[in-house]
Amino acid sequence: MSGFNFKNLSRRRFIATAGTTVLGSLLLKACGNPPEDTPKVTSTQAAKINIAADQVPEVTKVKLGYLPIVESAPLIIAKEKGFFAKYGLTDVDISKQANWGAARDNVKIGSSAGGIDGGQWQMPMPYLISEGIITDNLKVPMYVLLQLNTQGNGIAIAGKHKDKGLALKIDKAKEFFDKTKSEGGKFKAAFTFPKANQDFWIRYWLAASGVDPDTDIELLTVPSAQTVANMKTGTMDAFSTGDPWPYRIVKEKIGFISALTAEIWKAHPEEYLAMRADWVDKYPKATKAMLKAIMEAQQWCDNFDNRKELVQIVATKNYFGVAPEILEGPMMGKYDLGDGRTVDDKSMAPLYWKDAKGNVSYPYQSHDLWFLTESVRWGFLPKDSLATAKDWIKKVNREDIWREAAKEAGIAVADIPTSTSRGVEEFFDGIKFDPENPQAYLDSLKIKKA
Repeated sequence: MSGFNFKNLSRRRFIATAGTTVLGSLLLKACGNPPEDTPKVTSTQAAKINIAADQVPEVTKVKLGYLPIVESAPLIIAKEKGFFAKYGLTDVDISKQANWGAARDNVKIGSSAGGIDGGQWQMPMPYLISEGIITDNLKVPMYVLLQLNTQGNGIAIAGKHKDKGLALKIDKAKEFFDKTKSEGGKFKAAFTFPKANQDFWIRYWLAASGVDPDTDIELLTVPSAQTVANMKTGTMDAFSTGDPWPYRIVKEKIGFISALTAEIWKAHPEEYLAMRADWVDKYPKATKAMLKAIMEAQQWCDNFDNRKELVQIVATKNYFGVAPEILEGPMMGKYDLGDGRTVDDKSMAPLYWKDAKGNVSYPYQSHDLWFLTESVRWGFLPKDSLATAKDWIKKVNREDIWREAAKEAGIAVADIPTSTSRGVEEFFDGIKFDPENPQAYLDSLKIKKA
């Protein structure tokens, strides 16, 4: 790709360590596992419709990967509630991935070779896959098609660090981490895949309080389902990932939640639906049918009257494999953070269709620009990447397909954004990101590599 100098990047810097698969020992014990004979949840299915002749999908089958965290709910609900079938996709396979590295490897080979066609992704993974940065230099062009959700993530801390000032704004942060280093080794914090969402959240949280995540602590890659087990054994001090894993730390009295990502950046972009570009180009009608189904699922998910049923569906062994009560509170915006703080605010819950700033589902190109800018900040992409970042985004982010699908589905005009930019974003520490001037954002940050 013109303008980017990727050849000097070390592939090993980007590749996640393969994690272990989800074992029975990781399932919720303190709160009770789902019974072994848990029946498949059945509920009212989406009504059949007459699909216009020019909108009938070219194929009825697609294979989508997901990870067992709240971000995947729209994909699961679109399957279970019959929204995929409603739009002509009668054979959709929602395939649980062992970890993000497995998802990357499976999209690299595609469904024809036993992999996947696309699915749920942290950002900017679709960009890194498109350029071959995390796929052994094999470029697999991807299209970002839809944002799955906002919020629903947290930073969990081991109980031994309670009452040491590790909150949203860390009291005497540098002093605490320096003392930890001198007394027995660096503070160990984990994310689920390097150079992506959950890595960025913990980095931003630390750097905002003057802690350099590359020198003051040790960062680890740990699959989401392994995080609780590792915290129990004391092999790490903190982790950043999506529910149900952070809230389990509190429910099992292993630790506490220092910050919700909804506190770090209210209504922030979270995870996305992205597909192999060759699949989308070959099946444009099926692509739009898929988007319509997921959009309808997102609207269903955002009706809080449906949240209890949503939890019952995703908690089953087929999907997350946890006790429903571990998800019920967070899904309603109710958190006991385990350090004396509580939250009871639906606007802080995972949201799938609308938030305080507008449409959640639409993939704003300005958000992709933040992820790429943050990648430059930490040295994950070359410094000159920003010069051509917007051109790169236009190539990968296919918000135009989202718009077409939304119009065909009869989405209200008011729910279809009029700009590819959501405008200026503000973080909890007062820093602002203006997509019209990403360099000014970089310049305003005290801790960075760029």
